[in-house]
Amino acid sequence: MSRLLRLLSLLLVLALGAAACASADDDADDTAPEVEETDDADSEEEPDESDGDADADADEETVELTQGDGSLLDAVIAADEVRCGTRDALPGFAVLQPDGTHEGFDNDFCRAVAAAVLGDAEKVNFIDLETADRFTALQSGEIDVLIRNTTWTASRDGGEGATFLTTNFYDGQGMMVETGAFESLDDMDGAVVCVASGTTTEGNVATEFARRGLSVEVLSFEDTNLIQEAFLAGRCDGWSSDVSQLSALRTAYPDGESALTILAEVFSKEPLAPAVRDGDTAWAQAVNWAVLATIQAEELGITSANVDDFLGSDNPIVQRFLGVEVDGAVLDPGLGLPTDFNYQVISQVGNYGEIFERHITPLGLERGPNAQWLDGGLLYAPPYR
Repeated sequence: MSRLLRLLSLLLVLALGAAACASADDDADDTAPEVEETDDADSEEEPDESDGDADADADEETVELTQGDGSLLDAVIAADEVRCGTRDALPGFAVLQPDGTHEGFDNDFCRAVAAAVLGDAEKVNFIDLETADRFTALQSGEIDVLIRNTTWTASRDGGEGATFLTTNFYDGQGMMVETGAFESLDDMDGAVVCVASGTTTEGNVATEFARRGLSVEVLSFEDTNLIQEAFLAGRCDGWSSDVSQLSALRTAYPDGESALTILAEVFSKEPLAPAVRDGDTAWAQAVNWAVLATIQAEELGITSANVDDFLGSDNPIVQRFLGVEVDGAVLDPGLGLPTDFNYQVISQVGNYGEIFERHITPLGLERGPNAQWLDGGLLYAPPYR
């Protein structure tokens, strides 16, 4: 009996379900005429317009993504110039001449990049930057590369959106004083020391004086001209910066170079290096190997004066470096650069020693750590093979 009741119950449920489906179908049929009454022209145009907008958006997205994915190396080649962030008034490193040309150690490395990438060392747009603006210019894309006596530090590497490359000048911070005023840093307890703002020098001064158990007052100024004015006015007992910069500024001091003395103590490491924006390996490699070309050439004894003679060398290391065939093939390491880029850099700009001799030696600075590794210095280029 129970089986019969269960069977009747199941049949009743199925019957009710069928009625519900029929009712739903009736409701759908009732709404159909309302759809048919809609203007056919409008109903067709709306989806067409929507599809068109979607396609346009998709095209715009594709263009933006394509541009974003491309390396700055491609953009520099297309623009046929290198926008190099530099400065205009640091003797030996970067000086804007009355005729509008830029001369200096840093400026020549800008030219080395242009020679490597574009085959012409003169295809540089030098953009003079204040100290406080240099990383902003790099981050915003105003410049392609920053070569402006800038110290490579951990916080700058990690917090400024910058990738630092091979160090092209090993420096250290020092102290410049009026000749005869102090013999050493230990004599400067309670001194007022002037520095440029936005640099690593302020913190270094405070750290070094604290380490020596001395007190110090640090005054920061926006640029070196203001520091010089304060120094001449007697507001500063000492002027602290990289030794190379102090040496350069001393040569242009109004009272003469002999009026100032740079104390013997060097109290920080200041590796100066070119920097590019983070996230672009191809461009970073191109700039890096342009710098390395000058270092490797000096090691090999190749100069701007004899580079053409070396084209006939039977040394495979030299042949590969200058883009000459070795065993029937020319080395292309996949850097996105012409295979003769090293030749272009050296023939048009010179090797590292030539650049140093041209701009830094006149400041009275010796090679020191900026000598080749074979001569006890720190310059060392990876093998070009």
